[in-house]
Amino acid sequence: MKKIFVIDRALVFLFVAASFSGIGLHAAGHGGCHAQWHNWAVGHVAASLLFFVFAVLHVKTHWGWYKARIKNGVARKEMMTTLLSLLFLLVSFSGFMLLGVRGANSGLGLWHYKTGVIVTVVAVCHVLKRAALLRKSLK
Repeated sequence: MKKIFVIDRALVFLFVAASFSGIGLHAAGHGGCHAQWHNWAVGHVAASLLFFVFAVLHVKTHWGWYKARIKNGVARKEMMTTLLSLLFLLVSFSGFMLLGVRGANSGLGLWHYKTGVIVTVVAVCHVLKRAALLRKSLK
């Protein structure tokens, strides 16, 4: 099996884990139980860091595409992937900044959550567009 397909499938699984734990973390922030919030936070950080590592590997395998976009610009059909890449950078940067913030319900945390929801929607579109290719790679 090609390495790219292993990376892609891992990304799908880790995307679900990071998104689910992010929503759980946000919901736990509205409750009164700090231990529950902490558990969601640990799960979200672990899933998100693994997702980040696999995303870097994914970008590395598609580096030629990125170089071509820098050199030739972005075609209309590539807008969603380009948007996802830029949003991923934003949500990753804000996530790493949050590692230095203590406590729940910070302004940066809320911004990270809202950006994460947008990334989730765009990423679902990205994955659905490639679902047939991912299914084909299972054979």
